[in-house]
Amino acid sequence: MYNARVKNYQKEALKTRVAGADRYEIIQMLMSGAIEKMVLAKVAIDKKHLEAKSEHLSKASAILEALRGCLDFEVGGEVTENLYALYSYMIDRLIDASVKNDTSIIDEVSGLLKEIKSAWDAIPVDIRNQTFAENSAHAS
Repeated sequence: MYNARVKNYQKEALKTRVAGADRYEIIQMLMSGAIEKMVLAKVAIDKKHLEAKSEHLSKASAILEALRGCLDFEVGGEVTENLYALYSYMIDRLIDASVKNDTSIIDEVSGLLKEIKSAWDAIPVDIRNQTFAENSAHAS
């Protein structure tokens, strides 16, 4: 009962964070969520909880698919193409990790995503705001 209440609270807190977030922050949250799911999948593999492993890797893959789906090829050019290929590679590798129960593959994917997230987190606020304004004007 206690765990259900905690999970419900966490869901509501996340909904509140997402509702007040801009695109940049949502991408940050998605990346963090995928990394968290990969950590949980590794724990599940170590404990031989295969159902939990599948659930966590499925969610991590779905998040990576969402990140890949957010890419704007008109604006991003070659960087966008490279990110698309990298996200696709990471999704394929998570499938391999699930089939093989191999935590080293999860470490590889998590490491790649952490590098992308680190670069994303390093974007200065003024550049983020300028890019957001330009993309909004471009979409109109």
